[in-house]
Amino acid sequence: MGSGLKLGRLPVVLAVAWLGFHAAGASAQVALQSGPVTNLPIPRYVSLKTSEGNVRRGPSLTHRIDWVFKRRDMPLQVTGEHGHWRRVTDRDGAGGWVHYALLSGVRTVIIEKDMLTLHTRPDAQTPVVAALELGVVARLGDCSVEWCSVSAGGYRGWTRKDNLWGVGMDEIRD
Repeated sequence: MGSGLKLGRLPVVLAVAWLGFHAAGASAQVALQSGPVTNLPIPRYVSLKTSEGNVRRGPSLTHRIDWVFKRRDMPLQVTGEHGHWRRVTDRDGAGGWVHYALLSGVRTVIIEKDMLTLHTRPDAQTPVVAALELGVVARLGDCSVEWCSVSAGGYRGWTRKDNLWGVGMDEIRD
């Protein structure tokens, strides 16, 4: 026969082409980890700049307000962007669309463990500076692989990263 494909090999060629197409799509999805508007990483953490922020079903003023965030400095995770709107979620997974003007790049975290101790250095054997209650919002400072510096209520100290919501487990901050 000629140099064309034999009918028996056609399903294999199609399967390989299908796998190549879908693998390319998957790698493109992995590569698209930056916001289409800001070119900043998605997901990323931000905080609520105001003491109230309307959370809408969609990215415009015409969409219904589902609820209102009422905690200034509350950390939120940005999971999407559309124009001047950011899709955000809170630590409980509740979310929606918030206007970008209500958000700040100032990093905060929520304490996830009751009476969480803050240490003078990133080491559990160092002196305790303070203990923070569950749900306290703290300002995020430097982070190493396992520890982060936080400040709240006039106290500053180090705690393990896994006790905080609002910082990525692989995130390093200097």
